[in-house]
Amino acid sequence: MYQKKLKEDIRCPLEYGLEIFGGKWKSRIICVLAAKEVLRYSELRREMGNITDAVLSVTLKELIADDIVIRKSYDEIPPRVEYSLTDKGSSVVPILQTICQWSGAYHKEDSENTMIQCQKCDYRS
Repeated sequence: MYQKKLKEDIRCPLEYGLEIFGGKWKSRIICVLAAKEVLRYSELRREMGNITDAVLSVTLKELIADDIVIRKSYDEIPPRVEYSLTDKGSSVVPILQTICQWSGAYHKEDSENTMIQCQKCDYRS
């Protein structure tokens, strides 16, 4: 995983929140897990559409480190691993839905290129 050379300098709660669920993939992963509740890695990858394995793996590790996502391993053959939101992760979902509703009022939708998870989002309500 990428290690930053400088210590993080988060000075306000907004910066902390954007660090936790900001960026291209974190909020999308949170939304997919909120809708599906529990997913295996391959199912999550399929739901995400065009994410690479490397990016999904790193992003999941970051979300796990931030206590947003929980990774549960089962001692089975073949191994089974499931991902779901923690209580902290679930608590951010209404915030993301509010951002999505606000964005829906101003964002021109390109229906041909809409992300899979956005097609299922209820931001229009």
